[in-house]
Amino acid sequence: MAQIRFYKPALYRKDMDAVLQTMVDEKIGPGERKKDFLRSFALYTGKKDGIALRSYIDAIVSSLKALEVGDGDSVMLSVLSPRVYLEALRRIGVKPILIDCSETGLPSADEAFAKLSEGPKALLLYEPICQIPESAEAYRDLGLPIIEDVSQSLGSFFDGGNKAGMTGDIVISEFEENGVVSTGGGAAAVSSDEAIIERLKKEASAASPYIDLPDMNAALGIVQISKIDTLLQRRNEIYKLFVQSQMKSGAKLFGSGSPSFFSNGYGFSVVVNSKPDDALAFAAKLGVSARRTFTQSIGARYQDRYDRFPNAIAPITRAISFPLYPFLSKSELEAIQRTISHLE
Repeated sequence: MAQIRFYKPALYRKDMDAVLQTMVDEKIGPGERKKDFLRSFALYTGKKDGIALRSYIDAIVSSLKALEVGDGDSVMLSVLSPRVYLEALRRIGVKPILIDCSETGLPSADEAFAKLSEGPKALLLYEPICQIPESAEAYRDLGLPIIEDVSQSLGSFFDGGNKAGMTGDIVISEFEENGVVSTGGGAAAVSSDEAIIERLKKEASAASPYIDLPDMNAALGIVQISKIDTLLQRRNEIYKLFVQSQMKSGAKLFGSGSPSFFSNGYGFSVVVNSKPDDALAFAAKLGVSARRTFTQSIGARYQDRYDRFPNAIAPITRAISFPLYPFLSKSELEAIQRTISHLE
């Protein structure tokens, strides 16, 4: 039985035509298309301007430096954050203050308040698997500058409330192959604070053009952002189908179950009560390529530390993710729904 691919970029011929046109124009390096893409991304996230780079880790480092976080300082971040964060911090001599997550997988605001005594200079707000805070106030009340990472939450919102990108002083996102918006690699960091924007651009200019996002990649991103609402609607429809299947199962939905939550459909994850390897094997028998959700998280090395991270340990050790992208066929959707509904 052929396995359903775990992810597939939402690329259409029009997207490829935009890249080909860039090549025909003989302007594939950083240029006007990079600027256009950056403007589109900033506008979509409600920010003014920033930088578009080839590397996610460079976007993280530049954002920290733009907040004047440096050697010997510390920042607060959730244990569910990706391991690449630690490498970014190591490069500039910044120490991590790890905190537990909330029940929806976001950094625990209560623990963040408790850790303020350790003197963090900023909060890295990683938003995993579509999730965003219902309100930004709890994080704003910390009194720390916030770098909000919308790589997996871009386009998620609560009806009449918070939207991905509204919480951070700086908003960053990577645009890899499996992203809601993909440029085939690269990242951006944007802000509405003029002083922060100036520092972001200064950081990027030091290594320009060698770290700038090429126009060839930016052309792909421009087309994708232009149709993002249509893509998000389809992703959300699929997400809701999977939630209906999850409600028939013994597994717990990862993230918010609020009826006012609009998921961007980046992915779908549940926390199983059975052994995750058994759940993966069962999915494989039905032709579904499921995966452990947080194998690349910082928390993967803390699986036995229930004393430190009581909320995070369950998703770290037992969360399973399923394919979710607009090109899933009816038969593939049915197979995934069937798998989810029979989980324990």
